Amino acid sequence: MQIVQPAVAGTMESSDIMIRIEPGGAGVELSLESSVLSQFGKQIESVIRGSLAELGVESARVTAVDKGALDCTVRARVMTAAYRGAGQENHSWEVKV
Repeated sequence: MQIVQPAVAGTMESSDIMIRIEPGGAGVELSLESSVLSQFGKQIESVIRGSLAELGVESARVTAVDKGALDCTVRARVMTAAYRGAGQENHSWEVKV
C-alpha cells in the first residue's frame, strides 16, 4: 500500500490515539508522543509498525499522539489512517484472535 496523501484517524480524547500519516521517504518514520511513553512506548510503536507492515506500507511519515489507547484501538486507527492516506475504499477488515 502506498501513502499518497496526508490522512488522520482518531481523536485527542482519553483512551484514544490520533494517528497522522503522510507520504515519506525510505522506510517508516515514526514520531510518538504519549503520557505513558516510558511504560508502554515500545508496545505502542510495535503495534503501529506491525499494523503498517501487515498493510504493506513501506514508506510513510507517521505522527502518533496517544492518550492511553488499547492495542486494538491503536491498530484500528493506524489501519484507518493508512487506508485514507492511500485513497483506498476497499477495506479489508478482519478480526485476529
